[in-house]
Amino acid sequence: MEQAAQPNQAVLSETGKRQKQNVGYWRKYGVFYLMMAPALIVLLVNNYLPMIGSIIAFKNVNYQTGVFNSPWVGWDNFSYLFSTTDAWNITRNTIIYNVVFITLNLIIGVSLALMFNSMRSRKLAKFHQTMMFLPYFLSWVIITYLVYGFLNPEIGLLNKTILPWFGSDTMIDWYTDPKYWPFILPIVNTWKGIGYYAVFYLAAIIGIDKEYYEAATIDGASKWRQIWSITVPLIRPVIIVLTMLQIGRIFYSDFGLFYQVTRNAGSLYDTTLVIDTYVYQGLVVTGDFGMSSAAGLYQAVVGFVLVFVSNLIIRRISREDALF
Repeated sequence: MEQAAQPNQAVLSETGKRQKQNVGYWRKYGVFYLMMAPALIVLLVNNYLPMIGSIIAFKNVNYQTGVFNSPWVGWDNFSYLFSTTDAWNITRNTIIYNVVFITLNLIIGVSLALMFNSMRSRKLAKFHQTMMFLPYFLSWVIITYLVYGFLNPEIGLLNKTILPWFGSDTMIDWYTDPKYWPFILPIVNTWKGIGYYAVFYLAAIIGIDKEYYEAATIDGASKWRQIWSITVPLIRPVIIVLTMLQIGRIFYSDFGLFYQVTRNAGSLYDTTLVIDTYVYQGLVVTGDFGMSSAAGLYQAVVGFVLVFVSNLIIRRISREDALF
């Protein structure tokens, strides 16, 4: 009996120790969880609870019975995106434009950050940074009118001033000829958003220890060598994070850019119609919220998969630079 009681006492003793450890843990770290609670609640309510609405993508919504009591339709809402003749066109446009945007944001953003960091006058550098960042805060409505001021067929700056200055008498109707818009849209998007990315890269460059550059200068390294051997490798984590965030939204398009700037001109649809504008037009015409929800879920899932695949590729190349 005494031998049988000893293990029970050992178990009770071990349980008591664990309870004391748990009490000590919560006394020590409980205040941090309490501080995190408001942010966690906002994250839950704002980001995760709305995900329940994804079931609309698989239902034929009947507002009289409610979303949860509406009949299930399976994959019928998704078939609308892929059964039309425009499916390939909108998918191609969405991916190609976003690939171009990501490339330009990376190359031009890093280049501008390097130039601003190399400017000797700090005041002048701050002025240029502010002017570069200003378009990011402009509404797409304002930018639409600015672009229209350039491209207006009758009184636009291009047709009335710039093209005649180069000796061209041709009046181009920009809003009826789709061949120009694969160049116009990247220019407008880069002009508006490049300041946002350049600020991130500039902050990363400023954080680099100056001793690296001093040592490289003593060794006789040129400015280009310092950029390629010191600056770019040290800001690589920031480049990877920003690029992966953009890859995660590669199936999304800026609605203001593709709908408002193009003035929703039907003659431009071959080169300007993307998934977001296509779904919006379908929603306006048919009022089918199930189809719209299916398109949003499709874009989110594809973006989620692309982020994981991109991260897996980065882990195989350089494990230290992967996000997770």
